[in-house]
Amino acid sequence: MESPAPRVRPYLYYDLAVSVCPVCLRRIDGKILIEGDAVFLAKRCPEHGSTKVLIADDSDYYRRSREVFLKPPEMPLRYNTPVRWGCPYDCGLCPDHEQHSCLTIVEITDHCNLRCPVCYAESGPDRPGFQPLAEVEAMLDAVVRNEGRPDVVQLSGGEPTLHPRFFEILDAARARPIRHLMVNTNGIRIARDEAFASRLAEYRKGFEVYLQFDSFEGPALHTLRGADLRSIRERALTRLNELEISTTLVATLERGVNDHEIGAIIDFALTQPCVRGVTFQPIQAAGRIEGVDPERNRLTLTEVRRGITSQSSVFKPEDIIPVPCHPDCLAMGYALKTAAGTLPLTGLIDPMVLIEGARNTIVFEQDPGLRDRLFKLFSTSHSPESQAGSLRELLCCLPAIAAPEALGYDNVFRVLIVQFMDAYSLDVRSVKKSCIHIVHPKDHRLIPFDTYNLFYRDGRETRLQELREALDRAGAGFRGLTS
Repeated sequence: MESPAPRVRPYLYYDLAVSVCPVCLRRIDGKILIEGDAVFLAKRCPEHGSTKVLIADDSDYYRRSREVFLKPPEMPLRYNTPVRWGCPYDCGLCPDHEQHSCLTIVEITDHCNLRCPVCYAESGPDRPGFQPLAEVEAMLDAVVRNEGRPDVVQLSGGEPTLHPRFFEILDAARARPIRHLMVNTNGIRIARDEAFASRLAEYRKGFEVYLQFDSFEGPALHTLRGADLRSIRERALTRLNELEISTTLVATLERGVNDHEIGAIIDFALTQPCVRGVTFQPIQAAGRIEGVDPERNRLTLTEVRRGITSQSSVFKPEDIIPVPCHPDCLAMGYALKTAAGTLPLTGLIDPMVLIEGARNTIVFEQDPGLRDRLFKLFSTSHSPESQAGSLRELLCCLPAIAAPEALGYDNVFRVLIVQFMDAYSLDVRSVKKSCIHIVHPKDHRLIPFDTYNLFYRDGRETRLQELREALDRAGAGFRGLTS
C-alpha cells in the first residue's frame, strides 16, 4: 500500500506575531507567512474573524532586513510610563521599548486650511484649536528630558504655519539643544505669504521644511488632498529655492493613485536646489482614510523601494537599504549631487560598517573606518583629518549634518521610505523598535507614531482604557522582560 502524499501547507511559516484585531483592537496572535515573494500577516480575532494582509512583496529583502540589519538598541535617557498591560497598551515610552527617538513630532495645532481625504490626524478648517505657547514649550522640554540633545524634532499639526505664535515656537525650539528642526507643511502659506516666507528664512541653519508633494496630476491631488495644489507647490518651491531654505519633499502614496510617479518625483527633486531629498510614506490606515481599503489595497515598503529603483535611474536596489534602528519600517538611500551628476552612496558602503557601529544614529566622523572610506570615495581635495567634525550623521536615517568647506549639506540627496503600521499590519515585535515618536499633548509622554494614531489620539484612549480594564479583570496584566 502506497504511503499517502505528504500534506504540505502552501507557504513558509516564518514567525509568530503579536498583533491586534483591526476592528476591536484587542491583542491577538498572528503568523508571518511567506508565499513565494510575498509576505503576509495572518491573524484571527475570536469575535471578528480572520484577516490576512500583505506586508512585503519581496521576501528576500524582508528576511534580510530582519536577519542582517540588527543593531543593539539605543535607549532614551528616561522612560515615561511603567510596564503594566504590555505592548501596545503601555506607550509612553515604557522600559520595554527598544529604541530612543530618532525623530520626535510635536503637534502644535489641529487646525488646517485643507481637509485631506487621507489624514491620520483628521485635521481641517473645522478644528480651530492651537496649543498655547507654554504647552508647546513643555512638550519640547519633554523631548529634551528623554533625549538630552534630540536628533530631529518636527513641528506638525494640522498646519503648523497657521499657529498665531508660530515664530515664537521656532524661537522656543531654537533655545533648546535640538540638532535639527523641521516644519511639516502643505506649503500654502509659504506660497501665498512672501513676508512669512522671508521671515522663515531667518531660521535656515539647522532647519528644514518638510513639504507635502504627492503628485504632478490634478486628479491624484484631489484624491489625496481634496484640491489641485500644483500651482501652490510650484510657488512654494520657487520661494524656498530663492530663500535657500533646505527642503524635503514628502509624498503620501496610495496604490493606483500616485505610486506610478515615484521616479518622476525623485527626478524633479534633483532639479530643485533647495531640495535635500524625498520621503515616501504609504498611507497608514488610521484617522481619515476616505475611499481606502486598508486590507486589500495596501502599498508596502518593498513596493515603494522597487518603484524607486525601477522608475528612476539614480538608485539601484543595493542603494536602498534598511535603516538599522527600525529596519522593518524604514529604508534609506543617500547620494551626492555634484557638477558631474548624482552619485549614490549607500551601495558603496559595506552594510556591516553601518550595522556594527556603536550607535543607531550613524555619526561617521566618530567611526574612523567609515569616515576614511567615505573621504577616499568622495573627496579629492581634503583628507579625513582636515574634515574632522564635518558631514555629521551623513548616513543617519534622518538629516543632521554640518557643512564642510568643499562638500556641504546642499550636496546631499536622500530618499527615505517610512511605512507606519496600522491595525491591519501591526506587529508588536516591530512596534518595540519604532524610532519615530510623538509627544502626547496632555501629559507629554513620548509615544510611537504607529500606536499613537490607533490608541492615543483624540478620544481613542477611551477604547484603550476598555482594553486595559478587560486585561485587569482577566488577570492578564503584563510583566516586562527588560531588566
